[in-house]
Amino acid sequence: MSDFAGTPNGAPTARLPIGPAVGEVAHEAYAFACMKCGHGWERSYDIEHHVDGEGRPFVVYFTDGTRVRSPLTSPDCVNCGAHLVRIMRAGQVSSALEGARRGRRTASGTSHSGASGASAAETGDAAEGEEGAGSRKHHWHLSDLLHPFQHHRT
Repeated sequence: MSDFAGTPNGAPTARLPIGPAVGEVAHEAYAFACMKCGHGWERSYDIEHHVDGEGRPFVVYFTDGTRVRSPLTSPDCVNCGAHLVRIMRAGQVSSALEGARRGRRTASGTSHSGASGASAAETGDAAEGEEGAGSRKHHWHLSDLLHPFQHHRT
């Protein structure tokens, strides 16, 4: 090791400002979908930027104040633990779930509205209430999450 600048070859290391400043915290959110069980979820992260003792930048990820692994390296499904997880921009899962809920209510309202004359929203809510509290927790499948992205051919 050389005495000059503490580098192995005697040349000073270049420290160019790339990206966020040291100590800066960035906030990012990602959506995830398990390709095995179809579970979808979203999570936001606080990303702290640091520089190690040799001048190399590194980042530390936090979620809800707890240090976690980088979600971009090898995320695991929070439902089944599988390693085959698709990472998407934030909002993909929530918009897919909302679209599926809307479609399910409309479909259940259409099937009941002809007989009772009630609106689709009323019958959709009533149909969900009749099925019981246990059926409100819906297990989402990958096809539910990817449905908004499918192109329908006419």
